Amino acid sequence: MTGTPVVFLMGPTGAGKTATVFALSRLLAIDVVSVDAAQIYRGLDIGTAKPSLAELRAVPHHLVDIRSVAQSYSAAAFCDDARRLIHAAWRCGRVPVLVGGSSFYFRALEHGLPDMPGADEVLRASLSAELADKGLAVLYAELVSRDPRRASAIAPTDPQRIVRALEVVRTVGRVPERAAPTPWPYPILKFAINPPDRTELHKRIGARFRRMLVRGLIEEAAWLFGQGLPAGAPTLRLVGYRQVGEYLRDKIPYNDLVEQGSAATRQLAKRQLTWLRADAAVQWLDGGGPRGSEICATAIRDAVDKMRGGPLGG
Repeated sequence: MTGTPVVFLMGPTGAGKTATVFALSRLLAIDVVSVDAAQIYRGLDIGTAKPSLAELRAVPHHLVDIRSVAQSYSAAAFCDDARRLIHAAWRCGRVPVLVGGSSFYFRALEHGLPDMPGADEVLRASLSAELADKGLAVLYAELVSRDPRRASAIAPTDPQRIVRALEVVRTVGRVPERAAPTPWPYPILKFAINPPDRTELHKRIGARFRRMLVRGLIEEAAWLFGQGLPAGAPTLRLVGYRQVGEYLRDKIPYNDLVEQGSAATRQLAKRQLTWLRADAAVQWLDGGGPRGSEICATAIRDAVDKMRGGPLGG
């Protein structure tokens, strides 16, 4: 056991997590582990708000660019990778900082995953065919009817998790409850960055989505949709890319793309905040203002130093 904590740096999309982790790197010797189910994909840089190559060289992020857009990555694989990286950071005398907005990954790492039956490839193929034929809304409605508890924890726009949940439901009747969790074996500090004014967060989200479009999100999405991926591929349903896909298919005009992309991102942020507010251990930080990231980083540095008994910054 080490007195150096694992830092969870969380918060809704657009709140300023990336700026804070770069500010923190100037105050502490840290190893950064990305907790972002979209930034794992190579080639999806603009729409996932991935740090630039120069930024990644300055402050390397583990678990970025580790999969092609045609490959899958599970919460179980993330947990294995994250634990390995946590121990590697400690061996080097560094503070492991897990940063991102993928709530399910954080939850899985801290509390474990349900004891789920193995994949049924025949059933999964059948469900994928139903998805293509009937649409995601029909499959989600079945999940709501058969296992409303599990359905409430899954976004209606998440085909990967909906199909997996239905696979389990059709196999054993319902998704198993999570087993009694093994106590988290590491000291932990949880922080969430969020401007207290929701209007400010919404302005940031809208401005960020417009910047993505200017930087080339449409071209990046066109490349993604040209990869010949199956209709249910998780990457095709990512927020931002999904809306650009509608635009590329001439289903919505450009002005609607701007509004729908921003609205979908606001909805994502709302889901992230709902999960975070249910966790009493989270310490909230205000990322607003011109020095917001530096102030947040200083608060995190001070909490880490206090937990391990004195300043040991790098």
